[in-house]
Amino acid sequence: MPTRRTFLIAGAVAGAATITGATTARPAAADPEAGPLPPSPRFDCAAPGARLVGAAPLHNATVMQSLAFDNVNRHLFVVQLMAGGLRLPGEPAPVSGATRSANGDLCLTRLDRHGRETGHMYLRGFGHGVQIGAEPTGRGTFLWTETDSVAEDGSGWGTRICRYRFADGAVLDPGSPELAKQAPIPGADRTTCGTDPVHRRLVMRHRIGGAFRYTLYRLDDVRRHRYQPLAEVAQPALGHSFQGYASYGSYLYLLEGTSGAMPGNTHLTCVDWRTGDVVERRPVTDGADVDFREPEGMAVHVAGPGAVRLCYGFASGVPGARLANVYYKETLA
Repeated sequence: MPTRRTFLIAGAVAGAATITGATTARPAAADPEAGPLPPSPRFDCAAPGARLVGAAPLHNATVMQSLAFDNVNRHLFVVQLMAGGLRLPGEPAPVSGATRSANGDLCLTRLDRHGRETGHMYLRGFGHGVQIGAEPTGRGTFLWTETDSVAEDGSGWGTRICRYRFADGAVLDPGSPELAKQAPIPGADRTTCGTDPVHRRLVMRHRIGGAFRYTLYRLDDVRRHRYQPLAEVAQPALGHSFQGYASYGSYLYLLEGTSGAMPGNTHLTCVDWRTGDVVERRPVTDGADVDFREPEGMAVHVAGPGAVRLCYGFASGVPGARLANVYYKETLA
């Protein structure tokens, strides 16, 4: 196993030199209650990673799309496109995989820390599952995902975000009363979200005017429908397919790449929320023994007191029997 070290959540501040490839930030309107976004530790994207979960079957056998952790109740959630050939309640006949993709139908699997399934949900008409977030509440978990899917190029993409409690075996639709839906940025589409569990923030990726941007909010503000950003940045130019994102403190992390044997083209990019500058972009060589190896999704995992991990997924396996793998870095730059 690669060597690693933990770091204190508070107190350690990483200095980072800006490199070529900076983006232009559009400064958000100042929040008088927040002040400047404080600096935080930064994950070292070049550090060796380690495996957290390996070759885990999900409730459906399609490729994993993204992941999120309930660090209090020790759950891992993975979302994927719903498999073809299923017939859910209220459907007159089985539905093909192509129709499920165009509709934005998703399957959400809950796993324990060993990668064993402990529950699932079906989400019809939600989107593509590019990113999700989790919010522990007592002994339960609320999920933050996209919803109100609109088809484009054969796939469904969310146009709003929503919050709902995980309920094993439930089937939800955009009109389900369990959903608390929101549209923080009017006119935006391709809208997804994730959570920073340490700083209790919500990060939203959205497309507006044909360009992708990221906006950072206090999680509790969004729950109250208060949309005062803490920061906002443009998505930098990427060399390969976009596959996921995560926010931790004053940094945003992006995952890109396509499936293929090692060395592959998976990369991690770190963006400073305060300036929009790219401070690091590195190839990811973890998972050399993973077949297929398509990068899919990111999340922040709190492993214990003072130990935080930047996690990223790889899909493996063959068509009809895809598996989920999760790797992490916890080294401070």
